[in-house]
Amino acid sequence: MTINRSRMWWTGTEAADIQEYLAAYSAVEYPTERVIQIKCANCGADTFTVRVDDEQGCAERTCTSCGVRSLIFDSQDTIDEAELEDAACPCGGETFNAAAGFALRDDGEIRWVYLGLRCTRDGVLGCYSDWKIDYSPTVHLFERI
Repeated sequence: MTINRSRMWWTGTEAADIQEYLAAYSAVEYPTERVIQIKCANCGADTFTVRVDDEQGCAERTCTSCGVRSLIFDSQDTIDEAELEDAACPCGGETFNAAAGFALRDDGEIRWVYLGLRCTRDGVLGCYSDWKIDYSPTVHLFERI
């Protein structure tokens, strides 16, 4: 795991670098306390195309290996109102490693979710979507990645 912070955008050498990036990205307001690397439940691959609507709090990933689409976090609740747009790296790359970040409340319930991505073309790291979770229980969201 190596993150280069010397350029305009941080870059990572592997998917696990998303965890450190999300920790730094979220440090001020709602720090990530748990990060889970996203893998396809169907085939186990770890590269995806991603579509997001940050205003509605909605994200969808499509496995580049088997083509299975999955909504992330509680996106099923907002998909009908969402206008999903393709995530793209500044380099133009549209294939990513992905990780789910979670900020927790004192009682262990999820307060905020983060979708961190690493471009497989040039390694640029970013948080492509994040939103507040204002209900409970929330434990099911750890599995909806």
